[in-house]
Amino acid sequence: MSRELEGIRVACLATNGVEEVELDEPMKAFEAFGATVELLAPEAGRIQALRYFEKGRTFEVDRTIEAADPSEYDALFLPGGTMNADALRRSPDAVEFVRDFFDDQRPVAAICHGPWILVDANVLAGRTLTSWPSLRPDLQNAGGRWVDEEVHVSGNLVTSRKPADLPPFIAAAVDAFASLPAAGHAREIYRAAHGADRVEEASRESFPASDAPSSW
Repeated sequence: MSRELEGIRVACLATNGVEEVELDEPMKAFEAFGATVELLAPEAGRIQALRYFEKGRTFEVDRTIEAADPSEYDALFLPGGTMNADALRRSPDAVEFVRDFFDDQRPVAAICHGPWILVDANVLAGRTLTSWPSLRPDLQNAGGRWVDEEVHVSGNLVTSRKPADLPPFIAAAVDAFASLPAAGHAREIYRAAHGADRVEEASRESFPASDAPSSW
């Protein structure tokens, strides 16, 4: 198994109403490539994912966004889901967390409705991106240039439109995360802040990096 994301810490911002497949499959893929992924949400506990309009699985929150320090993460992942994205963009903590990644030019990967919060973070001027089509007017009004592509990379930002785009989205996100000039720097900050010699990776079921999950 390739471990090209070894040492990389990825923050995933999500809340109730997140699209299950857009949350679960990228997180599994990033972990399979060696990254440590933490799920951050406005509130502690578990969040309820959706499969379109039906309830899906619930996911354990690692930390609240308010309690998390963005400098402890190398990269940011924003999954979709209309309810999820709408709730996050109304959270000042989430907006500030996202803006911090753009201030430092750290990689951000967002799919479907995930880019919606970028409007509120005021980071779209001069950027080209894609998303779920209904977001097009909002993204354009915020200064972005919208394109209808399965995946688009604009500087530190990787975006895709929908669940069917997951394979190229994940591949582009892994490339972006792996190209960090100081790979794993945020993990060193985390170790120092928490007084640990090393951060233990959770033992999770994974798949060979050369094979896509069956639902792709």
